[in-house]
Amino acid sequence: MAPKITRDMTFYQVLEMNPEAAKVLEQFNLNCVGCLGATTESIAHSVRANGLDLDEILAALNAIFEN
Repeated sequence: MAPKITRDMTFYQVLEMNPEAAKVLEQFNLNCVGCLGATTESIAHSVRANGLDLDEILAALNAIFEN
């Protein structure tokens, strides 16, 4: 079964699962790779703070594991 990225995960956890996630995050202007909050903030928190669509971003992130 493929891993699943959830709203409660941190960006750091996602990037550890697959470094390619950085490219997906950049598509949404979430340049979280070097951010101090990457280890502590949840994806949901950051997405909400940036006014983005959480479901869309989670779908894009999870799509990298469907191959």
